[in-house]
Amino acid sequence: MSGVALITGGQQGIGLGIAQALQGAGFRIAVASLPEADAPSVQAGLAALDGGAVYFTHDVSDIAAIPRLLDHVETALGPVTALVNNAGVGVPVRGDLLDLQPENWDFVQNINLRGAFFLAQEVARRMVTQGGENYRSISFVTSVSAEMASPERAEYCVSKAGASMVVKLFAARLAAENIGVFEIRPGVIATEMTAGVKDKYDARIADGLIPAARWGKPADIGQAVVPLATGQMAYCSGSVIAVDGGLSIARL
Repeated sequence: MSGVALITGGQQGIGLGIAQALQGAGFRIAVASLPEADAPSVQAGLAALDGGAVYFTHDVSDIAAIPRLLDHVETALGPVTALVNNAGVGVPVRGDLLDLQPENWDFVQNINLRGAFFLAQEVARRMVTQGGENYRSISFVTSVSAEMASPERAEYCVSKAGASMVVKLFAARLAAENIGVFEIRPGVIATEMTAGVKDKYDARIADGLIPAARWGKPADIGQAVVPLATGQMAYCSGSVIAVDGGLSIARL
């Protein structure tokens, strides 16, 4: 499969797992994220991709910068054929939702929801304008928190639930254009973001929280994205792909 995959936050964690999987499937890889290209996390990520990815510094919350980002990607690699909206943030402060501050709400929504929506919008516009018979895809990495409530992380849960609806909206709009749109819904994945709660979830997994009885890995997410991006699930547009080891299964 040849094409250009743009992965936001693709230099580390889940995004890197996705970038590696898509690279293995034959995609040319563009990574967009906030750190400068010489940041250690970026250099480590690019090394993990064998130097075969092009990195672009981009603030996901800066929607005015989106056309410039895509222009640069197209100049370097060609038009985006697979967008993976992966970049996201957790909550600045865990706590009672009755104490949630508007600035923390706005910070999370601007990245996880607003930024992701408008990047997908501009990519979709260009895909439609460019036309052609070749399959294209847009994927959003959300979370089991799109459905499972964590009152101490209200703004995060709302951002992911909102992104879940965004997937449905884009899928309905773009289906006739041969553009598949999907939601990837990870569970408890071992990344930098979850390092601070490792002991908590080690204990809960040992107590049976996850039927698979283990943490998820970024590679698990990457393996799920490949068939979506390559068109093997084209007629499933709008679907939610749970990659959570069974965490979200309702159980007695």
